[in-house]
Amino acid sequence: MSKRKFLLGVHVSISGGVYLAPERAAALGCTTFQIFPSNPRGWRQKSHPSEDVEEFKLAVTRAKLEPFFVHLPYLPNLAAADDELYEKSVAALAAAVETTARLGGRYLVTHLGSHRGAGAKIGRERAAAAIRRAAEETARANVTILMENSAGKSNQVGTTFTELTTLYKMIGKKGQRRVGLCVDTCHAHAMGYDLATGGAGLEHILAEVDAFVGVDKIKLLHLNDAKAAAGSGLDRHAHIGHGTIGREGFKRIINHRTLRDLPMVLETPQESGWDRKNLRSLMRLRKDRGGEP
Repeated sequence: MSKRKFLLGVHVSISGGVYLAPERAAALGCTTFQIFPSNPRGWRQKSHPSEDVEEFKLAVTRAKLEPFFVHLPYLPNLAAADDELYEKSVAALAAAVETTARLGGRYLVTHLGSHRGAGAKIGRERAAAAIRRAAEETARANVTILMENSAGKSNQVGTTFTELTTLYKMIGKKGQRRVGLCVDTCHAHAMGYDLATGGAGLEHILAEVDAFVGVDKIKLLHLNDAKAAAGSGLDRHAHIGHGTIGREGFKRIINHRTLRDLPMVLETPQESGWDRKNLRSLMRLRKDRGGEP
């Protein structure tokens, strides 16, 4: 087995200044982390002062937290049929790419959104075009846009990994160099890829990705247990081992030969003390403790 460092972290707040995020991650014992570039429930793009950006970069280097990840806020909808919302969403994606590059980051995670009844074909076309445009508009940024799978709620785009790889092809060869995948365990389980012990969901995910684009396109795992059953379509995150995926399900995921060296980030419910508990739970499930932070 590989003896590489276990890249494990959590989503941390940038409240008080973006430069505080790496310190918060390091204090939890993380070896990677994720942030929002601005208010996750607003449209306003946060302009981080140059001194904050430089302190952020220094803090990342000091704590050896590379790679880290930036996540696009919730409001942009890359699959929107409404032109005003769509253009606003494409602009937000491009701005987030630039912010990621300014912070020294290499990866931006994005949900693909909802076609809101316009039809899955139109939703896929809009989402693919949005990513292609954002990549073209930020050509100098060395940032990879990671498409995250969704949980299967009505009208969502990117619910299956076959659909995600179809979207990848629709983006076109030039844009594909700037695109990868983020696998969210709760979303996949909710969609019907059963990740619990005895379920075949993990192998189905890897087979679908490998058949079309190759598993090397998976750059990040979001580790979240699920409150609802496999196939429920409900995006309800739970603490590790306290949901329907369960401890044994996560043991298999984080030790899988194809996935074990990938960065893994928790997005579990924000409740006091639980980030540390969830990190410890995963460390105990790691078969090879040689890379423990």
